[in-house]
Amino acid sequence: MTQAANKVEWCLRKAQKEGTEHRGLVRIQPNLKEAQAHLRKAGHYLDATFYLKEGAFSDICASTLFYVMYQSLLAIGLKFGYESRNQECTFALMYLLIEERILNLDRALLERIASLDPEKRDTSVKIRERMQYGAELSLWDDAYTKMLSTTKEILEKAKEIIE
Repeated sequence: MTQAANKVEWCLRKAQKEGTEHRGLVRIQPNLKEAQAHLRKAGHYLDATFYLKEGAFSDICASTLFYVMYQSLLAIGLKFGYESRNQECTFALMYLLIEERILNLDRALLERIASLDPEKRDTSVKIRERMQYGAELSLWDDAYTKMLSTTKEILEKAKEIIE
């Protein structure tokens, strides 16, 4: 069993133990309406990003850009019949769906968001954490540009997958 498959199994068991207020992963009926709602939320976060960048709050852009990507992945999960309430579970699910050839998503794109390799330092998750929990007040331009590019790519891909 792969690392992603093991993590998904753990997430499913976790949610089952926790019940309706779970912090894991649950198998549900595919839900395109809810998936589309997550895509709208992703667009809302993207609009907020531009507003924050214009207002010189680029450090917060790391979080809003990350959440555009995360909402996009939640939408994809819903399309394939999964409700996630845990970031690691969501990422593991995406890796598993790619491995099982259920999801046509470039693994390298997902690696730019969150890597299964904990040593990888330049993922969007790591940048968001640095900006959110650190004391820096601005996101360096090249990181903003890379995150924005990845964000737009994953949002567009999610829209294609959902529709």
